[in-house]
Amino acid sequence: MLNFRGGAVGALMLAVVGLFVATPAARADNPPGVAITADVKLDDAGVLEVSETVKVPSGGRFRMQVPLRVAFGGDGERRFTVTDIATTGPGSAKVDGDLFTVDAPPGDSSFKYNVHGTVADAPGSQRFKWTGVVNTDVASFDGSVISPSYRMGVSDCNVGPAGGTRPCDDVRVEPDGVLTMRQTNLHRGDLIDLTLQLPPGTVRANADISDGGNSAAFAITTPVLIAFGVLVLALAAFAGYLAWARRQDAAALESPERLDPVRREGNRAEFVSPDGILPGEAGLLLDGSADAVDIAATVVDLAVRRYLWVTPVSDSEWRIARVNPADDQLREYEKQVYRQLLPEGTDAVLVSELRAPGRIAVQPARAALHADALQRGTLVDRGRRGLAFWLGIALIVVGVGATVGLAIAHGYALVGVAIAVGGAAMLMLGRYLPARTAAGRTLATQIRALQNGLDAQRPDQVPPADRELLFSRALPFTIIGGRADNWIRTFRDVDLTADQQAGLYWFGGFERDRNLHRFAGHFPYFITAIEGLFADANRPGM
Repeated sequence: MLNFRGGAVGALMLAVVGLFVATPAARADNPPGVAITADVKLDDAGVLEVSETVKVPSGGRFRMQVPLRVAFGGDGERRFTVTDIATTGPGSAKVDGDLFTVDAPPGDSSFKYNVHGTVADAPGSQRFKWTGVVNTDVASFDGSVISPSYRMGVSDCNVGPAGGTRPCDDVRVEPDGVLTMRQTNLHRGDLIDLTLQLPPGTVRANADISDGGNSAAFAITTPVLIAFGVLVLALAAFAGYLAWARRQDAAALESPERLDPVRREGNRAEFVSPDGILPGEAGLLLDGSADAVDIAATVVDLAVRRYLWVTPVSDSEWRIARVNPADDQLREYEKQVYRQLLPEGTDAVLVSELRAPGRIAVQPARAALHADALQRGTLVDRGRRGLAFWLGIALIVVGVGATVGLAIAHGYALVGVAIAVGGAAMLMLGRYLPARTAAGRTLATQIRALQNGLDAQRPDQVPPADRELLFSRALPFTIIGGRADNWIRTFRDVDLTADQQAGLYWFGGFERDRNLHRFAGHFPYFITAIEGLFADANRPGM
């Protein structure tokens, strides 16, 4: 059923009874004698095609403004659209914002236009109830209405002042389905009430109505409150899971447990790391960053494992030389570090030469170190689009689509907003989850326990012949934790000749030394220089 009452009548009265009919907001100023002839056609698309002629006597003028946005059902509104306006004669018609304006000076003026948004469906029938107020004296009105169905019928037609209407003088539906209407001597303020009825589905419904009550598209309604309640619960669950995961991750580095770094077999002892992890990856796993300290520890580890030989040239200069080539025993990130120090064709280099702009490119080593951790499954691959990503994308797409669709249909559009917000939260959740995987947390706990074990280690717990090697193999792991000075101080009195050879086997310049006293004073300068070398290489422009 299509009902036009009060302010909603503007467009249809404009179409049916011509420009003399308008809503109470419409304005017209005409002398007696205005005559209107209107022919209206309702097409299959529900568009009213209007053709009318307004005759204004000499000395008169016809003006009117019809609102295209009118109140509907309390806080709601109904919107109409007028298009394809054409005029002949002295009159003019235009749409200006939310007003359709007609101006007819003395003479004959013809108007043609289409009115959209006038038809809505209801079960059982399509019913047009046209109600309007005549805002000028009209000598005569002659009109006709044609619809796609010849079974159009007149349910009721009344004219006259409010509270004193009378039946229309002459309104009928011809056998061919055309409605004709003739009315004379209409006075300013007279009410016209015409109701027509058509079979259901005669034309396409195109009414543009928004209800300002609880069913408004963006109104706070029960379904919307339920949707946002679910959203709040979901966000609370996300936040709880995030807090729990971060606490679990932080706890991995707070373990007071100790892991014995020494494996003993008979009267021999050797250093072992958890799961065979190397110092560079251990440093990455502890702080989540492949930084200069991790790469410096890798340089020392390569020397300890006899790939490099370090020789002091002065208190602030060192030579790094090739001992063995980079082979398949090295990880990819170790090969990158090796090549940065000693590229193909270079057998030795001074640290000062490595400081030349562009000589060291640290990013390939950092990327390879991170890739190695991803391959081992200890870090989360942030670039991998997992279930949480695709679920978040799906929720956003569904939410945006639901918001737009429900807004157009004047439904509960905020439900779609809640869904989209949930999807965005799902996407952001991955950004704040810990970088370590479950396996990574377990290994990080073992690394921290290893560091605690190194802090408690004493030289007398290791056979004399194995002390130098155990000291050297563990040294890179103390570098990543900032404990190298303490480690060297603990072993500074070990007898380096216990293995039948004086001095450290991987660091030159102290070949005649029987202990680590001089090395303890020199090594901090070397490791600081190496850390600074890779830190500077990571800065823009270096």
